[in-house]
Amino acid sequence: MHVVLLGPPGVGKGTQGVLLADALGWRRIVTGDLLRAQRDAGTPLGQQAQGYMTRGELVPDPLIIAMVREQLATFASGTSVIFDGFPRNSSQASAFKMMLETLGLAVDQVAVLEADDDLVVERISGRRSCPTCGAVYNQSLAPPNRDGFCDKDGIALFHRADDEPETVRHRLEVYHRETEPLIAYYEGSRAPVHYIAGDQAVELVQTALREALGVGVGAS
Repeated sequence: MHVVLLGPPGVGKGTQGVLLADALGWRRIVTGDLLRAQRDAGTPLGQQAQGYMTRGELVPDPLIIAMVREQLATFASGTSVIFDGFPRNSSQASAFKMMLETLGLAVDQVAVLEADDDLVVERISGRRSCPTCGAVYNQSLAPPNRDGFCDKDGIALFHRADDEPETVRHRLEVYHRETEPLIAYYEGSRAPVHYIAGDQAVELVQTALREALGVGVGAS
């Protein structure tokens, strides 16, 4: 099964994708992770991507699609895959569809995690990160045991610039303009589109997601 997981930034796609993949033994593709892995490994694709990243430019869609294709080629036949936050725009979706067709594959289901913009801003702007171990906390949802300090190493937490409320609202504007139209795109395809309320507790969202996809622990 090939599942596309969509939703605004901060809705919990990463958390839900990891939980689903870990529980079911599925693989998960996140393009940001692919870019970093290819760059750090110094692969030809990674070297091309690094040039764009160094110049502060977006990595072109054909390069992203090539990385996704290369990653899919490493999976055993019949492997179920979650595409977490990918594709991000209509051109990626079209190229992605054609790429899958060349492999005899298709998007089987789409899950959309939904949340109000104000809730997303509250969630993301409440994040605090540890500069050493990378642990992430949330002032209201998952605060550290000692306010302002990491539970793991006691280092003072910091507030990332891209977690500032005004930056989050800009990211939401980009999502609504570029990614949200993919919902209608997939509604016009053969893949069923499921809507999940992302403003629930993590475990409730995961349960609703599995029910919508028709999968359970041990499914593949």
